[in-house]
Amino acid sequence: MRGFGAFLERRGYEFRVDRFALFQNIYRPGAVEHLDLDEGRRLYDDFFRTGCGEIEPAPGAVDALRRLGRRAEILILSNAPAEAERLRAAWLKRHGLPEALILNVGPKGPVTAALVAQTTARSAFVDDLLPNLDSVAEHAPQTATFQHVADERLRPLAPRSDRHPRIDDWAELAAAIESAISQRRVG
Repeated sequence: MRGFGAFLERRGYEFRVDRFALFQNIYRPGAVEHLDLDEGRRLYDDFFRTGCGEIEPAPGAVDALRRLGRRAEILILSNAPAEAERLRAAWLKRHGLPEALILNVGPKGPVTAALVAQTTARSAFVDDLLPNLDSVAEHAPQTATFQHVADERLRPLAPRSDRHPRIDDWAELAAAIESAISQRRVG
């Protein structure tokens, strides 16, 4: 979110974190109403085409993912546009995270179910958006789901669900994931 906000500022827009709705936080300077959602989407797509390689990792994320990577295969499933693949993959590599990057469009449950079907190991899924977590719970119910909101400005605005433990600290999240995947999956 901070990287996207900086990208918007360089283009003369304001990114006001006043709701848990990405495009509804983009404003022209001094405007009362947020940008049109289609215009926000175009800026978002442009960010992923040109600016997503410059963002800073969430605090603790790199260490946690490296720790998890010693005992689990990590796949990054992102609803970023296809043009983001090169920059996102280079970003992962630059931060010592050679995980596989899978780009997706729409709910993440179906693709997660297909991936989980390829292994006998236990699986976990992390996302900030409840619709993605619910989709995974529906399509891959054997997968442990965790909500994580990396940007501290969004945390008080993010809806919660009792279905998915909310863990915003990466060290705690890594420990919860390790616990969830420590057993062999049955069937």
